[in-house]
Amino acid sequence: MSSLLRRLTLSPRQRHFKARALHAPIDPYFVFALSSSSSSSTHSAVNTPPVPCPRSSSTRRRRRPHDAMAATTPKDEDSEFGFSRPEMNSSKLSGTVDAYDRHIFLRFKSPEEWLPKVENSESDPLPKLLSSAIKARKNEIAAKTKVTICGGGEGLDGDVLVFPEMILYKGLTETTVDGFVDDVLVNGKPWASGIQEVLAGSHVFVCAHGSRDMRCGVCGPALIEKLIEEVDLRGLADQITVSPCSHIGGHKYAGNVIIYSPDADGNVTGHWYGYVTPDDVPALIDQHIGQGQVIERLWRGQMGAADEKTDNVEELKRPNGEHVKKPKKSQEVIVEAGEENVGGCCQGANGFSCCKDVSGENNTSSEEKKEAASKFSCWSSKWEQHNVLTAVAVVGAVATVAVAYAYYRRSH
Repeated sequence: MSSLLRRLTLSPRQRHFKARALHAPIDPYFVFALSSSSSSSTHSAVNTPPVPCPRSSSTRRRRRPHDAMAATTPKDEDSEFGFSRPEMNSSKLSGTVDAYDRHIFLRFKSPEEWLPKVENSESDPLPKLLSSAIKARKNEIAAKTKVTICGGGEGLDGDVLVFPEMILYKGLTETTVDGFVDDVLVNGKPWASGIQEVLAGSHVFVCAHGSRDMRCGVCGPALIEKLIEEVDLRGLADQITVSPCSHIGGHKYAGNVIIYSPDADGNVTGHWYGYVTPDDVPALIDQHIGQGQVIERLWRGQMGAADEKTDNVEELKRPNGEHVKKPKKSQEVIVEAGEENVGGCCQGANGFSCCKDVSGENNTSSEEKKEAASKFSCWSSKWEQHNVLTAVAVVGAVATVAVAYAYYRRSH
């Protein structure tokens, strides 16, 4: 019982280094000392302790920096890696997500068991096999696909969640990876070797990959706990699923959260948030999931190719949530980098000016000049065409009069 309590009371930093220590090389001298001390306990007190064998430089146990750091308090962790760290809210968030079209999550064990690069594990090769298979056939896969590991466990390891299709494929194994990639991702047909189910509701993923980065290891579990608490308070446990996930990019933006949920039209969107704190969790549930409203000050980006999605998103968002309304067509918005605003009025956010130009034609943009020239050319061509038609009409009228006059003369 005491050992169980000690495991439950481990701090995030201690869990972080414990996970890394599980995969550290074994020290022969340390093992020898343990076995010797264990065997000596069976002898009487007068027996002399065993003498350890000399250690070579290759087997000498070095004191790693994290051995000393593991004794820090949770308060120290929060100030250095958590929500109180100095870098919180120090960088712009909008635009920090690379364009992608599909996101695959593989359920596999727990964050405490993940290596810093879980896809490189030789002892647990399923994540490595899946990511390698997708990478090997990326030129045959139409949709740009992102792969992430999420929390699994007994009966869940090997399940694959696919967004935006909202499909769950159950029971992926090391021997069926190639068939899954070929059937589902390359050819776009049902998986012949597995069970397929339709996902429902909203799915929230929180980066809690502590062995990869301590910021995610400290912030992630706290956010997951708060999310589950708020979901339960609202009675939404059957509609919102919360899962830990592995590294998604942007450790410095921890806590990192991804939400996949249907919008008002039923289309599944994936929105990324950064610098999320437990105080932001109610807004994520009530505002984003409940009302479909993006939390602009925390918004990093969303699933979808940039050329298809960016225009719609940028109407509402600016870096770190600065809200800028899209100007009306009648307004003149000028952005001139490196030039002084000579209009003598306000300079808006992100370099946008709310004032009209006061210097007249001299400051007309090249685009406006091109547009004006194009309009003039079009008008000129139309005018020339009108003149030609008028001339043809006149000639026709004159010819008609001449023929009529000649006929009149012959008849008299």
